[in-house]
Amino acid sequence: MIKLFLRFYNRFLHPEKEFARRVRSLVGFTPAYMNVFKLAFFHKSTSNAGDYAISNNERLEFLGDSVLSTIVAEYLFKKYPDSDEGFLTKMRSKIVKRNSLDEIADRMNLDTLLNDYNQTRLSKSMLGNALEALVGAVYIEVGYNQTKHYVISRILRRYLDIEMLERFDDNYKSQLLEWCQKNGYTIEYRVVNKYKSEKRDKFKVSVFVNNRRMGTADDFNKKSAEQLASERAIQSMSGANGTLHLPKGGGTEEEE
Repeated sequence: MIKLFLRFYNRFLHPEKEFARRVRSLVGFTPAYMNVFKLAFFHKSTSNAGDYAISNNERLEFLGDSVLSTIVAEYLFKKYPDSDEGFLTKMRSKIVKRNSLDEIADRMNLDTLLNDYNQTRLSKSMLGNALEALVGAVYIEVGYNQTKHYVISRILRRYLDIEMLERFDDNYKSQLLEWCQKNGYTIEYRVVNKYKSEKRDKFKVSVFVNNRRMGTADDFNKKSAEQLASERAIQSMSGANGTLHLPKGGGTEEEE
């Protein structure tokens, strides 16, 4: 009864009922716990955030990441009853990886809410983090079963082409690793620089094949930087027919 009253109050009487309306359009119900949902859009880089300066969405992101991974695993387990563990693992990775969540959050227009509660330039990774935090907030409000319904009906079926994901492989790090192993080449990822950008740590990562630097990329997330560096390495090593080869040259390490 209390939750129903809070939802009614937040939808029609709360001073921030516009925020409640925007959340309702995202999740399908008016939140009772407004502060939890507001917290989902506070990034750790936020400054001068009033009462929320001591908090950010990292804990909700942690919770949402775990809940989302479980829901996706259960969804795939039921959707592909004859598929093995390897296929299910790859499909789950394609769905819950950072780039996919960033794209989904962008299509959900979460950037508009993030802009309202953060005094920093938005990065793509902040979008995916906010989506995970939103899932965490939904879980706190309605529990697992309703969160599962929300994720499947309003995220997976609305924003993902599962059949296309079956055919598409954009795990460039895995592709590069497999190619190196097949051809007897060494591969190594190194953080060549770490610096502050927009009050956050940013990583410059290089991938070395046979001690030769083949790709370098920057990102706020180290794993994302490795993926992007791998993609650039594959691009630089791709021949006219699309096959990979290590360009001719010495086998010594290139300097930064």
